[in-house]
Amino acid sequence: MDTVDLAYVGRGPHEELVAHIADQEDFYADEGVHVVLRDGSVWDPQRLRRGATIGLGRTVLSRLNTGIPWVTLTVNTHCPLFWFLARPGLETLQDLAGRRLAIHPPHTGPGVFARIVLRRAGIDPDRDIQPTVRMPGDFGMDLRWLRAGTVDAAVVGDTFAADAVAAEHGWRVLAFVGDHFRIPTTGVAVDPTFTDPDDPAIQALVRAHRRALKVIHEDPDTTIRHLATFLGGQTEEEVRQHYARYYKPYFTTDGQVDEAVAAQAITAVAAELGVPATFTAAEFYRTEPVGATTHG
Repeated sequence: MDTVDLAYVGRGPHEELVAHIADQEDFYADEGVHVVLRDGSVWDPQRLRRGATIGLGRTVLSRLNTGIPWVTLTVNTHCPLFWFLARPGLETLQDLAGRRLAIHPPHTGPGVFARIVLRRAGIDPDRDIQPTVRMPGDFGMDLRWLRAGTVDAAVVGDTFAADAVAAEHGWRVLAFVGDHFRIPTTGVAVDPTFTDPDDPAIQALVRAHRRALKVIHEDPDTTIRHLATFLGGQTEEEVRQHYARYYKPYFTTDGQVDEAVAAQAITAVAAELGVPATFTAAEFYRTEPVGATTHG
């Protein structure tokens, strides 16, 4: 059985759920591939490029910045699962002007996405906010800062159900990033310099993930059971609501890319980074059907 190293680059089910379902439901074994899931959150692009990766936002950034010729083979979602949470008194993104905001660094995918959303709301992230810059993590410190009043708002990922946590503390969800900026965010990408996209093991990995995507849409109970393992601080009903609001509507059914969305996203990210868009969506996303499954 062939082995593939697969790295996630952000913590939380938005990165890990599809791979988790594929593993726990034995889809990898059915497809004849052994997948080693690696935490690549702090890896530099040169290390990341030597295996497959889930984080598509980071691959767009590294291809724009350094020319690594990433190719995406399947897409999980076009909606970045990040939220702007705020303390009472703030009602809109525009209210962030002059406020203290915990935000990711501008060279990271989540940081770029948040900066694009702020600009679209008329907020200059370099002049109009007081940033507390920190690397992506489990966002527990962000919640402490919000409770203590150290920051007025924070950009957080889905290591918890943002709507439920906001309701519990009387905070506001100012925005779901995916409602304001769309980009293929998670899936499977490889660098052909080191990994042949047509390698049978890679194709088996892609098939397993597409089976997991079908589970997300066709088997809510199984999906919620797996999702709950990432959201241990939430009740089953809160996990169900999180699934219904952010997973079933926004995750693809077949791993295919929306090329128009992808093209607009590449242009927007390149503009935020201040670099030319040196590749097209068609060159970056190769998500045509893969070979027939080996299971059953």
